[in-house]
Amino acid sequence: MDLMTTMHATQSCQHKLASQLLSLFSMLAAKLGKVSLIVGLITLALCGASHAATINLSCDSVHSHPEICRSVAEDWARKTNNEVHVVNAPNDSNERLAFYLGLLRSASDKIDIFEIDVIWPGLMANYFIDLRPYSKSVEKQFFPDMLANNTVNNRLIALPWYSDTGIMFYRKDLLKKYGFGLPKTWKELAVTAKKTQDAERAAGNLKMWGYVWQGRAYEGLTCNAMEWLGSYCGGTLIDENGKVTINNPHAIEALKTAASWIGSISPKAVLNYGEEESRGVFQSGNAVFVRHWPVVWAGSQRADSMVRGKVGVMALPTGSAAGRSTGALGGWQLAVSKYSKNQALAADLVNYLTSAEVQGPRAIRSSVNPTIMSLYSDPALVKANPFMAELYDSFATAVRRPSTVTGGKYDQVSALFWSATHEVLSGKKSADIALVELEAALNRLAPGGKWTAPALENP
Repeated sequence: MDLMTTMHATQSCQHKLASQLLSLFSMLAAKLGKVSLIVGLITLALCGASHAATINLSCDSVHSHPEICRSVAEDWARKTNNEVHVVNAPNDSNERLAFYLGLLRSASDKIDIFEIDVIWPGLMANYFIDLRPYSKSVEKQFFPDMLANNTVNNRLIALPWYSDTGIMFYRKDLLKKYGFGLPKTWKELAVTAKKTQDAERAAGNLKMWGYVWQGRAYEGLTCNAMEWLGSYCGGTLIDENGKVTINNPHAIEALKTAASWIGSISPKAVLNYGEEESRGVFQSGNAVFVRHWPVVWAGSQRADSMVRGKVGVMALPTGSAAGRSTGALGGWQLAVSKYSKNQALAADLVNYLTSAEVQGPRAIRSSVNPTIMSLYSDPALVKANPFMAELYDSFATAVRRPSTVTGGKYDQVSALFWSATHEVLSGKKSADIALVELEAALNRLAPGGKWTAPALENP
């Protein structure tokens, strides 16, 4: 009998014993004429005996559907005779990180389970327990890159809660109208986008653009640029061994290609687009292609959407025949605080929340992307969300941002990368000069001049 089974059995015995005591003392109280007082006291004792612990869980991100998180956590609580309290945290990612770090740096036990961004494991690893002793080998069900992202110094500090990856949405009606197939490379996409864009403008829609994406100087541009690098075999900016790899011919070609889109198939305004701006252009019917996250699907199918029933989903193009189709890995994970007084119970709840039993129905109900490989071939899920069948390969080949190897300095690394990329896209610098300068800046930023291990924050 394992630890959690023993705990659950013990709690069940406590519940039965408390119920028997309540019945016995109720009869005694009736004889003494003090029913309400004694029964009230015993009821309090019953509550204390039947609930072994209260687990404080932070999972109220807008994107992870807090009502679902709360309901499935309550299911676990009923099954285990425990209580779960959902702790409110800021929805803004930066504000949430500051809130979390404030609690953890003070060794607070106010939150047992933290919902963390995919780029935080390297920064926060020292504050969380290793989940492998509690996982019962369930981690084998998840996409390997997601687990690798959450593994720091050989410690599995979080399990994938739900995931995102960059994918391409397109106007299937327009491609059919003009006789185009799905583009496999970025060059093919540029040709298809330009011809379709020009034809639609000639037909009267002067606002039509071929391709929109997230070009503002922020984290979203880092995601796009990482995908371009991967598609051209241009490396991962900084590899897992800590070597800065950005200054290479393939990376230069990738950025030159993206810069060529500006003013041609992408508006100059794309250099100020984030997620909402790019989604808005596409959903209003003014773009042929948009690179985005899977959440766009639900919005495109709303009754008020100008493109309802006209949208297709495909993997991002490759850069060349030797390149690969890859999307940036996004999403949120669940980790257990090292300061939790109920680590085993908290880990059990994490196992439950990230299980196929929970993720399958959640995906069907709310189009939230599962992190378990087998669910992408589940007939019920594919029927409810046909586009998800297209996502398996995207998750299987997703590119990870170098947040684990750079740890607490990832934000600075990303800022240097998106700034250099933005300068190339806006024509302020050539790709080859920008990447030489970026390489030097990243080497200067590395601890001791070398990225040899995750720059973890010390509690």
